[in-house]
Amino acid sequence: MAKNKGVRIGITLECQTSEGVYRYRTTKNRRNTPDRLELKKYCPLSKKHEIFKEIK
Repeated sequence: MAKNKGVRIGITLECQTSEGVYRYRTTKNRRNTPDRLELKKYCPLSKKHEIFKEIK
């Protein structure tokens, strides 16, 4: 097991639409963005760009 945690951590971005739930997996820098991340990304379920929010 690692002795200390790295600066970059893995996160999951989720979009909830009427068609269902779609998730992206990515990383973020913990020091630069300590708050929850919100990105506008393409959702293949609704076939348009939606707001994806970070979940734990």
